[in-house]
Amino acid sequence: MHLDGSLQLTLGQASYAGLKELNEDSIGMSMPTGQALVAKGAVAMIADGTSVGETGKEASDTCVTSFLSDYYSTPDSWSVQKSAQQVLYALNRWLWGQGQAYIHAKHGYVCTLSLAIFKSHTAHIFHVGNSRIYRMRSGELELLTRDHAVDSDTQEIQLNRAMGMHSRVEIDYQAVDIAEGDVFFLSTGGLHNHIEPKDICARLQNLEEGAEQACSDLIALALEGQSGENLSCQIIRVDALPDDNVNAFSSKLTELPFPPALEAGSELDGFTIESEIKASRRSRLYVVRNSAGERYVLKAPLVKYAEDAAYIENFLMESWIGARVNSPYVLKSASVARRKRYLYHITEYIDGVSLQQWMRSQGAINTTERLDLIEQISKGLTALHRNDIIHRDLTPESIIVSAKGQVKIVDLGSCLVGAVEENTPTSERAFTQASADYAAPELKQGKAVSIEVDQFSLAVMAYELITGEKPFAGKLAQASANSEHARLKYTPASELNAQVSHWQDAAMKKALSINRGLRYGDAYEFIYDLQHPNPNFVSTAFVPLIERDPLKFWKVVSLISIASNLGLIYWLTR
Repeated sequence: MHLDGSLQLTLGQASYAGLKELNEDSIGMSMPTGQALVAKGAVAMIADGTSVGETGKEASDTCVTSFLSDYYSTPDSWSVQKSAQQVLYALNRWLWGQGQAYIHAKHGYVCTLSLAIFKSHTAHIFHVGNSRIYRMRSGELELLTRDHAVDSDTQEIQLNRAMGMHSRVEIDYQAVDIAEGDVFFLSTGGLHNHIEPKDICARLQNLEEGAEQACSDLIALALEGQSGENLSCQIIRVDALPDDNVNAFSSKLTELPFPPALEAGSELDGFTIESEIKASRRSRLYVVRNSAGERYVLKAPLVKYAEDAAYIENFLMESWIGARVNSPYVLKSASVARRKRYLYHITEYIDGVSLQQWMRSQGAINTTERLDLIEQISKGLTALHRNDIIHRDLTPESIIVSAKGQVKIVDLGSCLVGAVEENTPTSERAFTQASADYAAPELKQGKAVSIEVDQFSLAVMAYELITGEKPFAGKLAQASANSEHARLKYTPASELNAQVSHWQDAAMKKALSINRGLRYGDAYEFIYDLQHPNPNFVSTAFVPLIERDPLKFWKVVSLISIASNLGLIYWLTR
C-alpha cells in the first residue's frame, strides 16, 4: 500500500459577523497526522446558515462539527467520495427532519456547504449552495464550484439547492489534481460578492505574513466594499505532496526480511509449524500453533519476490483487509502477540476445503444445499462491498467450505480498495489477472471495474454449482474482445437441472449479462431472486400450469378425465 503521509499544507481561516449581530457562518479544518492523513486526508469546509433566527447558525455549526467528527469515523477502506457522501446525506436528512417543524424552508435548518478534502495528489470537492471554492495556480484564479441560486424580484438571492432544504440533496462532486504551490480559497457570499477576484488572487500570492492574516485582510477588504453580511474564508496552500512512485517506498515495505524455509516442527516468532497446506506460485500456506495450542494459518511470501515492491504491496493488502472487514464469511486476520521478525501474516484456521474440491467430492446435486452456499458467498461479498472493496478474483479456489458447511472468502490480495486506490492508482499496483473462467468481460478487457465484476463471478459459480457445468457452454474463458463476448449464448440452467425453475433461470441469466448495466446492482439482490419468484420474471415467461398451480392442474386433468369417461359411456350406450 502506498502509505506515505508526507502531504504538507499551510492552513488559515477567519470568520466575522460583520454588520450583523449573529454570525451564521461556520468554518472548520482538520489536518490529522499519520495513518489518518493517509487514509482520510485533510479537510477544509465552510457553511453559511440561510435560515431566520438561530436555526441557520445551528444548521451550519452542525454540518461542520458533525462532518469533521463523523467523516474520520468511517472505515479506512472507504474512498473519500463514499465516506463524505454517506456523512453528508445523513446530515441532510437530520437537518431536513429538524426543519419539518417550520412551514417554510426559509425558517428551517438550511445552510450552504463547500468542503475540500486533500488526499495524496487530489482535492475532492463537495459543494451545495452559493458558498465557493477557488483554486489559484501559477497566478491564475479558477472558480471550481457553481452557485445553486437565482436572483429574485426582491433583489435577494434565492437558493435552489442547500443542505436541509429537501429530504434528499444533490451534492456536486469533483476530484481535481493538486500540485505544489496551489492555493485553495473557500469563502461565503458575504466576502466573494463584495470583492473582485483579482484582489483575492493578489492577496493569495503573498502569504508571507501567514494564511490567517491573509484571511483577515480579505475580510477587511470586503467590508470596505460595503458587505452587510457575515464574512468567512479559508486558505489552503499545498507545500508538499507524497511520492506517488511505488518503487520509491519499496525499501519501507521490505524492512522485514522474508521468512526462511519452513517445515514441520520449525519455529517462527512463537508459532510452531505443523504442516504445509498449499504451495502456489505466489505464496505458501502452513498450519501453525501458538504457545497456547491454538491453531492458525501462516501465509508466507516466496523469496523470489523479495525485490518486487508491488507483490509485497498486495501481500500486505490481504492482511490489512482481513483485519478490517468483520464478517463471518470473509477470512479474518489474526493478531501476533510478539514483534514480527519476518514478513508474513496470520489468519484464522478453517477446517475445510476449497469450493472447487467440495464440488468434486459431491454426488447428485442438491439445489437447496447449493443455494445456501451461494447465499453465504453473497453475504461475504456484500461485507466487502460495504467497505468499498472489490474482490476482482472470485473463483471456487478463493472460497473455503468448512466441514460444517460454513463459507469463507479468501485470497484477498487482488482486491481493489477505494481508499488505497486514491493513493496508488490501479496502473501502479500489481494485479494478477482473474481466472478467465470466472472473470467479468469488462475485467478481461481492462475497463474500469465496479462491484458488478464480483456479482458476475458469483453468478458463474452459482450456475456451476447448480448445473455442474460452466455457463455459455464453457466458452467464457476463450472470449476477450467485445465481439467475442457478444457472441456468447446463455444456455438455460433448467436444461441441465430440472430442479431449476424458470424464474431462477431468469435471475441467473440477468446476473450473467455481458453488459454490466443489465446485471444486478448488488450481489444479494441476485440471491434474493434465486430464492423468491420475481414477479417481473413470472409475468414475462411461460409457466406450465402444473408449476403455477399444481392443485388447479390436477382438477383440470380430473375434469377432462371425467368428461372423457362420460363421453365414452354415452357413445357405448348408443
